[in-house]
Amino acid sequence: MSAEQFPENHEDTSRPHPTRRAFTIASVATAGLATLSACAESERDDSGSDDGGGGSTRDTFVFGGSADPDSLDPVFASDGETFRITRQIFEGLVSTDPGTTDLAPSLATGWTTSEDGLSYTFTLQQGVTFSNGKPFDAAAVVANFDRWYNLRGIAQGEDLAYYYRSIFRGFATNDDPALGTSLYAGSTANPDGTVTVNLTAPFAGFLASLTLPAFAMQDTAAVEAGGGNGADGADPRQSAYATSGPVGTGPFVFDSWERGQQVTLKRNEEYWGEKAKVGTVVVRVIGDGTARRQALQNGDIDGYDLVAPADVATLEDGGFQIQNRPAFNILYLGINQAYAPLGDLKVRQAIAHAIDKDAVISNALPEGTKAATQFMPENVIGWNEGVTTYEYDVERAKQLLAEAGQANLTIPFNYPTGVSRPYMPNPETIYNAINQQLAAAGITTTPVAEQWTPNYLGTVQGGTEHGLHLLGWTGDYNDPDNFIGVFFGAATNEWGFTDQGLFDALAAARTVTTEEEQESAYQDINEQIMTLLPGIPVASPVPSLAFAAGVQGYTASPVQDEVWNTVTVSE
Repeated sequence: MSAEQFPENHEDTSRPHPTRRAFTIASVATAGLATLSACAESERDDSGSDDGGGGSTRDTFVFGGSADPDSLDPVFASDGETFRITRQIFEGLVSTDPGTTDLAPSLATGWTTSEDGLSYTFTLQQGVTFSNGKPFDAAAVVANFDRWYNLRGIAQGEDLAYYYRSIFRGFATNDDPALGTSLYAGSTANPDGTVTVNLTAPFAGFLASLTLPAFAMQDTAAVEAGGGNGADGADPRQSAYATSGPVGTGPFVFDSWERGQQVTLKRNEEYWGEKAKVGTVVVRVIGDGTARRQALQNGDIDGYDLVAPADVATLEDGGFQIQNRPAFNILYLGINQAYAPLGDLKVRQAIAHAIDKDAVISNALPEGTKAATQFMPENVIGWNEGVTTYEYDVERAKQLLAEAGQANLTIPFNYPTGVSRPYMPNPETIYNAINQQLAAAGITTTPVAEQWTPNYLGTVQGGTEHGLHLLGWTGDYNDPDNFIGVFFGAATNEWGFTDQGLFDALAAARTVTTEEEQESAYQDINEQIMTLLPGIPVASPVPSLAFAAGVQGYTASPVQDEVWNTVTVSE
């Protein structure tokens, strides 16, 4: 067996190491005090305790979310607003160090990997119980893996079991002919209390994928009792379990869900790690970004995510804290090669040379954003420092268009409306910046603006008539397959090309067993992609969060692995 433990340099050696949740988390900088409104005070208990700085701490932390959660069972979710809440209730075997994408222990204290990459044995935390008092042990781990593997019917759908399908690729019995042999080959609760998970093929990103909140440990008996497995064709997202009875091992427990209004959680008094410093957390649904900013300014919430770049200076001037989440995303200009003449490499190269990425960043993206040279951030294994790049050169763009016989090219350019994403805070502003640059090179675009919900993704990923389009991706976990494997692992209508050599290279890279092999394989693939040039990676924007002055103990994570047991709120 080859050891693959969490890196020692990420341990907190100043205290016992029961879990990454007990790490001392760096407090965000404070800047003045925010006055809380009477409306907010009505649902917050003032503990009256001294915070050491002459003020008092409150027992409630209120966060402004942009939407209702989709479900409180993370197995059937793929959206950040759901995971923001379920991360407080549930924990997985593996987590990340605060503020990084580095693997860290959670319900597993360590792990070993077989030489062939087909078996992983996990040593588990001792004495952990679910919030209903049931023990968390090796049998519980096996029950969770077996639950995912044995989902049937509607529960297998891509809109429900998205992450299980993405990682494991199949179930015990596949109800969808598009699915194949499952990566999961069974698991065993060992006599020494460890648990072994077996795979049908090596998968280099397996440990990293277990940091996904979709693979958190649940009390499967409670799931079954609450109808959470979608029996009789019912939607498991609407089960009693998924709407009012989730049971995990995390620092908070479910209290109530007022649909379209807020979700309330209470401190888990029996939590095995560092207990929450506040007794109650509330995630209040505020769909509009301006309304979230105003709610913070009015004292109705203590913090929110996806701060508009234009609001940062205003909030800082008002004494609020801004914390930047480390960039772990890619904004790109997609090119549909099925739309003539975009199948011509010279035309795609001309488009690449026409774009001044630094100007796009300065005009439309947050301060601290970096220009991208490939379809993954530079902190992901396999990023290629020497990849082929296309410097901003308008004259070269014009020359390439002339050589391709497209000196007066006109193409449609799709961009979404009614949405803000970490990689795309204001799509129209980004579109305008790129459109002006293309025009300078002699490329005329026809703007196609479309509401994000319900149509935009269906148009640019499912349709065939689009030409250029804006889209992006925020990484779920630190593995290159979660970026370029998602984009280019198979032929799709988004890109409109078939390159079996690229598809095969990505499939092979997914199964390597060492980091060295992975690094080399994905560096080669990144070069292959940027030579093919299916699109233009533009930037890795830096998303921002905003907090009232009295909030401490919140550390922004590049993968949004933000657990609130360390958060305090002072007056």
